This record gives sequence, C-alpha cells and structure tokens, in this order.
Amino acid sequence: MSIELHNICTLIEVFDMDKSIEFYRQALGFQVHQSAGSEKGLGWAWLKRGDMDLMLNSMFNPGENPPSPDALRSGHHRDICLYFGCPDVDGAYAHLTQMGIKANPPETAHYGMRQCSFLDPDGYNICLQWPT
Repeated sequence: MSIELHNICTLIEVFDMDKSIEFYRQALGFQVHQSAGSEKGLGWAWLKRGDMDLMLNSMFNPGENPPSPDALRSGHHRDICLYFGCPDVDGAYAHLTQMGIKANPPETAHYGMRQCSFLDPDGYNICLQWPT
C-alpha cells in the first residue's frame, strides 16, 4: 500500500522570532498564517505564501532569550538549505540587494539551475533557483 501525501512544511528554530518573521515577510513575501505565544511574545509561527509553508519555532520561551545566539548552535544551521523555485532569479537578487541582504550573485550551476543564495537571520541557507 502506498501512503498518500500532500505538501511538506519545514520547521526551523529561530533566535529572534520578530526578526525572523519580518525577514521572511519582507524578503520572500510570506505572511503569518497562524501563531502561538503569550504576552511576552510569539513562540511559534506558521508562515504561508501561496502553496508554500514554513514554520518558525523560538529556540527559547518568549522573554527568556540570552543576549545573543549560541554561535556553535547557529553554525550548524548552515547544514540546512531551503530551496525555493523562483522564475526570475536575477530580479530576486536585485530585490534582495536593494533590501540590504547580502546575497551571492546569480550563477548557473553545471546541472542547469540558475541560483542565488543567501542566509536568513539565523544562518539558514536559502537558495532561489529555476531551470535554465
């Protein structure tokens, strides 16, 4: 028997929920679909854009963040890359750089994908790509 599946939603842990939500809203056009937290702040948020889903979970309970992220833990975030289909990679690169986001200039990979990559506020890799 085959299991019927639909969609996939990634959950990543973030240090500063407000900063992360703002980044994904401004840089990639996501909107908050659902969230949970307390008067101290959000602990979880489900972001959506069209048929794409991304969940953010705070590394700490709201109001209990240390002054800065743990560099060792954040360093491991580079093992994760979120790939987004993007028909206009060059236009997206222009948008990102206008926003002050440090992105790698678009390149075409040897396997035929036009790609532009950058990091989110927590050091997760993001790659915008489209077949050439």
